[in-house]
Amino acid sequence: MGSKNKLKRFRENEQFKNVVQPNRDEITNRKFALKGKWSSDFFKNDNPIVLELGCGKGEYTVALGQKYPNKNFIGVDIKGARFWRGAKTGIEENIKNIGFLRTQIELIDQLFDENEVSEIWITFPDPQIKYKRTKHRLTNIDFLEKYRAILKPSGVMHLKTDSEFMHGYTLGLLHALGYEVEYAHHDVYSNTYSPEEVISIQTFYEKQYLEKNKAITYIRFKFT
Repeated sequence: MGSKNKLKRFRENEQFKNVVQPNRDEITNRKFALKGKWSSDFFKNDNPIVLELGCGKGEYTVALGQKYPNKNFIGVDIKGARFWRGAKTGIEENIKNIGFLRTQIELIDQLFDENEVSEIWITFPDPQIKYKRTKHRLTNIDFLEKYRAILKPSGVMHLKTDSEFMHGYTLGLLHALGYEVEYAHHDVYSNTYSPEEVISIQTFYEKQYLEKNKAITYIRFKFT
């Protein structure tokens, strides 16, 4: 993507009412006004809040929003030029139950209050296979603690990935920590009983993986 295109998208994001872009000072100095008030001030309803972390183009956020009008969805990513597409679709199609938040995921517990979130989706994250990159892996212990801090006690986590490594690593860690794995499968499209929202929504890259006969894995779990 050219720099002109990126700048155009950044400018449009600033105008979109469904995009929130706090600066680091707002977040780290507890000046972020929406923390604890996403329902009342942003969505203006009491419906459950669902996050998609590392949302990319926002395809899953948009599709889930259309599929579940009684829930609110927020796509989270640091790359605003990517989720511009999802935000623009939301504006064009008047999808009022979706929003986008530009931030680093390691700050997520400073942007949402305790018990403010009902579900979290992590879709096709970078598995960060090299050992020195473990701290950036979105299902390591530190990240799991951040998610647990903002989820309701009955909150649900979803991990959908094309990485067998990420699937196995996360599953092993969850079992070691004693968390409740409700469902896990290493190839959801080969399983008759895969959850409908997992196989009925496909991202651009997921379709490419499937064309190459790459298995898509999925885990649903709770912090209990």
